[in-house]
Amino acid sequence: YKPLQWLGGSYSTIVRGVPELLWVLLIYFGTVNLMRSLADLLGVESLELNAFAAGTIALGLCFGAYATEVFRGAILAIPRGHREAGLALGLSKGRIFWRLIMPQMWRVALPGLGNLFMILMKDTALVSVIGLEEIMRRSQIAVTASKQPFTFYMVAAFIYLGLTVLAMIGMHYLEKRASRGFVRSTT
Repeated sequence: YKPLQWLGGSYSTIVRGVPELLWVLLIYFGTVNLMRSLADLLGVESLELNAFAAGTIALGLCFGAYATEVFRGAILAIPRGHREAGLALGLSKGRIFWRLIMPQMWRVALPGLGNLFMILMKDTALVSVIGLEEIMRRSQIAVTASKQPFTFYMVAAFIYLGLTVLAMIGMHYLEKRASRGFVRSTT
């Protein structure tokens, strides 16, 4: 597993070490050049990656790296004795993972994943730099046309706040569901 650990650690370190905005720009403009070269090589008139796909790939790449660290921390939080108990019961490694480790890991990882999801919702504003019209870009266009920045930026703030509240409600439900049968100690 060492090569996979090294590869995963390198991916996580490199991606988390570069700002998300820079990844959006690198992927958008880098793939444009790559697609042109590929089109020339294949003899095709043009190949292109639209801004939505580039933004989705960039944000997915970035938040995938953060999520790997959340999952890594969740797995490390599970006592080693749980795996050993599964082996003592004669369970296969796969069954130990899916029946013992995964449910516990999921419960521990959910709060961190919920935070990442809310950050991701707000970071969608970064894709406006490559021409996508999302909430902040639309607000900016409305401000330019109407000269009423307070109104439109407040509307954008309320939209983000509403989305965040909905995400929090959804995450609360998932956390509650994942914690069924789990008793928290009060000490």
